[in-house]
Amino acid sequence: MTFFPNVKINLGLRIISGRDDGYHNIESIFYPVALTDALEFVTDESGSDSDSFTQTGHQTGCPMSDNLAVRALNLLRRRYNIPPLIIHLHKKIPVGAGLGGGSSDAAFMLRYLNRYFRLGLCNNDLTSLALELGSDCTFFIMNRPALATGRGEILEPLDPLQEKLHILIVNPGININTGQAYSRSTPAVPVESLQDLYALPVEQWRGRIVNDFESIVTGMHPEIGVIRDNLYSLGALYASMSGSGSSFYGIFRDFPPPYKFNPSWFSWRGIMGIERRG
Repeated sequence: MTFFPNVKINLGLRIISGRDDGYHNIESIFYPVALTDALEFVTDESGSDSDSFTQTGHQTGCPMSDNLAVRALNLLRRRYNIPPLIIHLHKKIPVGAGLGGGSSDAAFMLRYLNRYFRLGLCNNDLTSLALELGSDCTFFIMNRPALATGRGEILEPLDPLQEKLHILIVNPGININTGQAYSRSTPAVPVESLQDLYALPVEQWRGRIVNDFESIVTGMHPEIGVIRDNLYSLGALYASMSGSGSSFYGIFRDFPPPYKFNPSWFSWRGIMGIERRG
């Protein structure tokens, strides 16, 4: 079975307060976008008693046991008898980029193992399992625009943007330490509701829908601070950093031109949203 885990971008990310469990309360809008990995598994008919895992594309640098897709498989194996699998991941999504690529791989693995082996898990069951793998993983079970609160696991579905828009994602290849970024933040309750701002025309988001990590990350890595300005110079209606970085995106009314300011950086152009799959 082959499937295509997609990314999400953050439309705004406000750090509201610290928590007793060491996490932070946030407010953000998670929005799915069609930049995808390709993930495949088949049952191993060779008689092996262990899984096989191979990977191409961007390298995660982690052992097989730490890969989130494999962890999702092992999580299900605690409850269900799933035979050894041959797994291949082609990683097109940059690693540690603020796009939720690893979380998406894990959530999609849960969803498609459930379908393939007819485990009978409902979305609530899958969401509970996904939360054991990471806060972002729960979003990719639903995989629809949502207001995210709590530590990112409390999701309130939102209508998708009505206007057909395009997106350009740029990743400079810098892996941001999320814990370090949080440690430099100053939590505060925002004055304007993110959900109300989302209802405004996209061209009115500039300067109002804010990612609190952006100033932190560009302070740590000044060389990437030009990306947002470059996106606006290409005609973006709105541009921002996603998650804790280091990816930036620009939203455009028309299909955007290629990002040529630094051709060695990863860039991807497509439409906002995703084609609905199971």
